[in-house]
Amino acid sequence: MPPASSNMVPLGVPAPDFNLPNIDGSMVSLSDFASSPVLLVTFVCNHCPFVVHVKDELRKLYDDYHAKGVAIVAINPNDVDAYPEDSPENMRQKARDWGWKFPYLFDESQQVAKAYKAACTPDTFIYDAQRKLAYRGQLDESRPTNGVPVTGKDVRRALDALLAGEKPDENQQPSMGCSIKWKP
Repeated sequence: MPPASSNMVPLGVPAPDFNLPNIDGSMVSLSDFASSPVLLVTFVCNHCPFVVHVKDELRKLYDDYHAKGVAIVAINPNDVDAYPEDSPENMRQKARDWGWKFPYLFDESQQVAKAYKAACTPDTFIYDAQRKLAYRGQLDESRPTNGVPVTGKDVRRALDALLAGEKPDENQQPSMGCSIKWKP
C-alpha cells in the first residue's frame, strides 16, 4: 500500500476538542493543556514503519521542549480489531519501550482523528496559545527508506517560532506515512 499524506488543513483553524483515555487510565482533554503556550498533537500508532522511524525524535521533542512549556500529546486512531498490535495494552508497552513521557491516547471511535482531519501516521498538528493551527505536516524530510537522518527540523522550527512569539513559515510540507486504519 502506498504511503498516505496529510490533508494540510487550513492554518488558523481552532483545535478540535477531545476527551480520550490515556494509557495510564486517566482521561485527557484539550482543556488539560490550557496553560501551555504551544500544543503539539500527533496521530500515531504502534506498528507503522513511519512512526517507528520517528519514535525517538518524538521522545527528544518532549525532552527538549517540555520545560519550555510545549505540551505534546500522541493519539492512536487505528482500528484495533483489524490491527490488534495497536491495542491500548500494546500502546502502554510501546510507550514504555520508546521512553515516551507524554500522553498517548486511544481514539477508539475515530471521531477525534476525523475532527482533526488526520490522514496518516504520523500526522502532526501544532497549535498556538489561542489553539489556532500554526503548523501541520512533516517532522522533517526523513522517511524510513530515504537515508535522510531524523532531526525533526520542520517541527522544531515551528515550535521555536511560536515560542519566540512569531508565526511559523507557512511553506509547510505534508507528513507522509501509513494511512489511518479506519473502521469499516
